[in-house]
Amino acid sequence: MMRLALCNEVLRELAFPAQAGLAAKLGYDALEVAPFTLDAEAPHRLPAARRAELRRIAEDAGVPISGLHWLLVAPSGLSITDASRQAATVDVMRGLVDLAADLGARYLIHGSPAQRRVEVPGDGIRAEEAIAAAARHAGAAGLTYVLEPLDPGQTNWAASLAEAAAIVMRIGEPALRTMLDVSAAGNGEAEDVPALLHGWLPTGLIAHIHLNDRNRRAPGQGSDRFAPILAALREEGYAGFCGVEPFDYVPDGPGAAAFAIGYLRGLEEAA
Repeated sequence: MMRLALCNEVLRELAFPAQAGLAAKLGYDALEVAPFTLDAEAPHRLPAARRAELRRIAEDAGVPISGLHWLLVAPSGLSITDASRQAATVDVMRGLVDLAADLGARYLIHGSPAQRRVEVPGDGIRAEEAIAAAARHAGAAGLTYVLEPLDPGQTNWAASLAEAAAIVMRIGEPALRTMLDVSAAGNGEAEDVPALLHGWLPTGLIAHIHLNDRNRRAPGQGSDRFAPILAALREEGYAGFCGVEPFDYVPDGPGAAAFAIGYLRGLEEAA
């Protein structure tokens, strides 16, 4: 069965022990954590004792922290493209790599569209420099740093899988990979998701999957068909985590989390 990680901001209204307990009860295999849910001001400076406590809580519940995502929400004002803010942002990115390692995570997902917009010539070069620096730090820590392609409605840099893959190959850091987000792909790619998976998974460049509908709700709550997506993952031998990441929670966070895993596991059982 595929390994499903629940993106924890779906349950952000609950305390972390309750998030872990509910995710485990629903049958998730792991939590994928948004750092701002741990500390809204400076998650990269979370004290060592708190890091150890969070790791223990998740592991004891049976849902270890698989990775971090939505990295640059906090502190406010970060940017990998703005010359005046890039250095400080890279310091935060390195700090988040260290946080991920302390939490027992395996990967970091770099989405954060608002913090990567290209406004003037040279911004794209600065963005690549920042990603390369974070990937080097992740590699030294034994982690994978994943550049997430997002659709043009969210960002104008790494706005397709092909563009993100080209950036990854151009940078050439061994720890750097890209991924596929079903919602972003549905809203921005010419090919459908199964075709993208069959085309890109054999390259080894894809290290992660986010499962969500193009309407930004949970899998099964929109028009995207997930049976062919899961079939493509099986056929290509994908063995990584799939993060369940809705943004519009219907009927609410816990309800969306419960619906998603019931729907996805049902598709697996029917296959």
